[in-house]
Amino acid sequence: MDPSTSANTAKLAGTQPPDIVVPTTNIPDRRSRLGSTNRSGSKVMTVAASLIVAALLGTLAFITRSESHQPSTGIARVGRLPAMGYNTWNAYYCDIDEELILRTAKLMKSLGLADAGYTHVNIDDCYSEKQRSSSGDIVANHERFPSGMKNLTDQIHALDLQAGIYSDSGWFTCQIYPGSYQNEERDAKLFQDWGFDYLKYDNLPLDSITRENIMGRYERMANAISDLARTSGKPPLTLSMCLWGREQGWVWARKYGQSWRTTDDINPSWGSITSILNQNSFITWASDFYGHNDMDILEVGNGALTYEESKSHFTAWALMKSPLLIGTDLATATEATLEILTSPEIIAINQDPVVGASISPFRWGINPDWVSNNTHPAQYWSGESQNGTIFMLLNTLDEPTDMFFRLTESPWIRAGRQYSVRDLWTHTDNGTAVRNLTVHAVPPHGVVALLLQDAGDEPAGIWPPCAVTEWCMYENGTHVEL
Repeated sequence: MDPSTSANTAKLAGTQPPDIVVPTTNIPDRRSRLGSTNRSGSKVMTVAASLIVAALLGTLAFITRSESHQPSTGIARVGRLPAMGYNTWNAYYCDIDEELILRTAKLMKSLGLADAGYTHVNIDDCYSEKQRSSSGDIVANHERFPSGMKNLTDQIHALDLQAGIYSDSGWFTCQIYPGSYQNEERDAKLFQDWGFDYLKYDNLPLDSITRENIMGRYERMANAISDLARTSGKPPLTLSMCLWGREQGWVWARKYGQSWRTTDDINPSWGSITSILNQNSFITWASDFYGHNDMDILEVGNGALTYEESKSHFTAWALMKSPLLIGTDLATATEATLEILTSPEIIAINQDPVVGASISPFRWGINPDWVSNNTHPAQYWSGESQNGTIFMLLNTLDEPTDMFFRLTESPWIRAGRQYSVRDLWTHTDNGTAVRNLTVHAVPPHGVVALLLQDAGDEPAGIWPPCAVTEWCMYENGTHVEL
């Protein structure tokens, strides 16, 4: 059942955003609600337009730690930002053909998804014949892809989109079609000749025979791709490593590809979303430019996920810099589904050209910090962006709740400063926060995404004099009595 059926669309129309309130304690006349002004009476600066425009334009001069330590190989680099596009698996499994792929590509254009940043059309498993040709090549299924793959990718490229294909590091794929083990060079060239730009590479283990672990099998294809790029002069295939979270790919996979799956397969349920979030909350450090934790294909528009759950799912994937690959039937996608998938201020964080790192938890909330819980993952998250500090508040409870935090719990906030508050989902400015911030009535399984920008020194005369009270003291060395 589509989570955005007519019933859920009605819920969208009637859903009220949570109330964001800045603190009043010890701060005279500092109460601010949605649509309020700052204390000078002027409206808080709107940052959405600059955030989106800058994200689209990019910043070539900025070099991060992960980029500055990459060796020069003479091969064009791909996958600097998380991939955005479509993957066929969640919506269709093996029931695919060239007509469906082309229809999906055209819908990505007509529904505004391409304009929102979704540029890949990726074919998953089951596109080929069950046996290789007499010469050893993978063969596209003659009945479902009668025009051939090159004709298909030419039409996709004519829409200014990119094309992706699928294979496996074993002899067979998950659906027992030909895999690429011991055919890495042959298959990489075939995929390039077919016109594909992107390769999702799955992980059927063969260690009892190959005597190689997962890293070794992925290294084989990564070497084939780089060798082909060097000899052909064409950009390398983007390599998406579907290794199911096995053998700690987040530690080593950056050497070989541009993304790596961190968990088992997703499904369209809240329990699956929270489990993947929980597992990824401990490895957020691994994502940066040119290498991304892949939290799996999006389930927005699928199953029994509610509107709020779908928003939470999309927000977390985007702000954690996962690839954003749509996995629903676009021909039946509702307005609510499309609204979530095209949210401009959320996508702008995912595609930030200046900051490649993920948000990370600063407080787990229900659980003690650093405690794993697949049902109740971390609730309070923050991270950098080119325009300020991002906060994500996730209500994992089955009932509405107020969510409170001290600004300096985030490492990206400076003590002694006040911050303007932008809601990235409602696209509203919400006054100025000093030291603390409360969001009232966050819906069950709902999310709040905020952008905080430095708005100058906090007002004088606030007690206590230290935003962080640990070892708070005067200039003469006397401890402040609290």
